[in-house]
Amino acid sequence: MSEAAIGIIGGSGLYQMEAMTDVTELTVDTPYGPPSDSIVLGTLEGSRVAFLPRHGRGHRLNPSEVPYRANIYALKTLGVERIISVNAVGSLREEMEPTHIVIPDQLIDRTKARPSTYFEKGVVAHLSFAEPFCPQLRRVVYQAAVSAGATVHNGGTYVVMEGPQFSTHAESLLYRSWKASVIGMTALPEAKLAREAEICYAVVAFVTDFDCWHPDHESVTTEMVIKALLAGADTARATVQNAVKALSAKRTCGCGSALESAIVTAPSLIPEETRAKLGPIAGRYLSPTQE
Repeated sequence: MSEAAIGIIGGSGLYQMEAMTDVTELTVDTPYGPPSDSIVLGTLEGSRVAFLPRHGRGHRLNPSEVPYRANIYALKTLGVERIISVNAVGSLREEMEPTHIVIPDQLIDRTKARPSTYFEKGVVAHLSFAEPFCPQLRRVVYQAAVSAGATVHNGGTYVVMEGPQFSTHAESLLYRSWKASVIGMTALPEAKLAREAEICYAVVAFVTDFDCWHPDHESVTTEMVIKALLAGADTARATVQNAVKALSAKRTCGCGSALESAIVTAPSLIPEETRAKLGPIAGRYLSPTQE
C-alpha cells in the first residue's frame, strides 16, 4: 500500500514543511544504505506526502556525500510517483537575480564522484534523458511559484557541479558561454535516478547569488547563500504547497514507463541478487517470464 504519492526533497535551508499535519517519522533502510535522514510522512494540502531533507537535519552531508540512490529508492518503496526537489543555486544570467526562482528544463552534468545508476552488477539499462525533467510536473511547479508571488523564470539550463567548493572565475565564465542559467550541486544524480525509478521529477531552483562572474557583485560565500535562503524560505515552501495542491491524482506523462524499452540485459541472465535488489525499482521488467 502506498504511504505517499508525492515526495518533497528539501535542499539547503528547507529542512521541514511546517504546514504538514498527521506527521509521523519513518526510518527506512535500503540496499544502498540509509537515506539522508528519517522520512517525514504527513498530509499537505489534502495529499499524503513524504518529506526528506537532502543534507540531513542540521545540514550534515555535503553534496558529494548525499546518498542519492538510497534517497530515491526509499521514496520509491513508499509509493512516491512524483518528486518536487528544492535546490539552492547560483545565477549565471543577469536577469535571474537572488531570491528569484527558476524552473529549469535542462541539465549539464559536471559531477564526477557520484554513482548515478541502479543498473549495474549484471544488468544494463539505457534510458532516454533528453528531457531530464517531467514536463507536466514542471508546468505545475511553475504555476505554483507564480501563485506564491515569486519572480519566476520558466526554463533554463542547470549546471550541476561536484563541489563542495564554489566555482572558479574561469569556470563561471565558461558556463555562461554555454548559455547555462544557474549552477548548483544537487540536481544530479537525483534526476537520473528518479527517471530510472519511473518517478516524475522537477526542480524549484532558488537563486541565492551570482556565483562569481558578475563584476558588480561579490563572489558567492556561504554567508551570502544562507542570508538569501532565510529571506526566501517562505516563498519556496509556498511554491511546494501550491504545487501539491494543484497536482491531479493520476499522472498521464511518460515517466511511469521510462524503463519499458531501456533494459538491454536478458532477464534470465540477471543475477538473482541483483534482481531482488532492483525489485522496487524495476521488478515488473526483470522476471525471466518477460523474455
